[in-house]
Amino acid sequence: MSAARAILTALLAGSAVLARAADPIELHGASDAFAAPGIAIAWGVLRGTTEDTTLVVLRIAADAKRFTHIAIAGVDPFTRRRELRLSGQATDSSVEMRTPRAGFADTPRTEVRLYASSAALRADSPELVVYFLSIPDTTPEFADSASLGAYLATRMATMGKP
Repeated sequence: MSAARAILTALLAGSAVLARAADPIELHGASDAFAAPGIAIAWGVLRGTTEDTTLVVLRIAADAKRFTHIAIAGVDPFTRRRELRLSGQATDSSVEMRTPRAGFADTPRTEVRLYASSAALRADSPELVVYFLSIPDTTPEFADSASLGAYLATRMATMGKP
């Protein structure tokens, strides 16, 4: 009986280790610019004529060999309800998300979810999650798209290629 119990205990411990190994790496992005091996993210705000037309813009560059797909979700930190802000898509040289700033009131946690394959995307099993707890306080605001685009291009260039 004790040998069987020891085997069962070892199997359960092994499955717990495997379950933890499948968990994604989570990194906290605290500023309007974030860089880590294989990923760079820059934030900006495009002011509209009203709060409802003001957009938050994220530009993401990822190593497409390491992260083949990307998705972005907004999460309610209390209920953990998740809504997609950018549905899963193939990672190109860069990906951009534009979403109304008003949407951050209900789902302030932003998760940039990076997947190693299309199968991982379908299983919603990201390799890496970079999360922000709201729109970073340091995020600059712009009155026109050209100024925002120039800023994001410069900001991404200063972080280097992932």
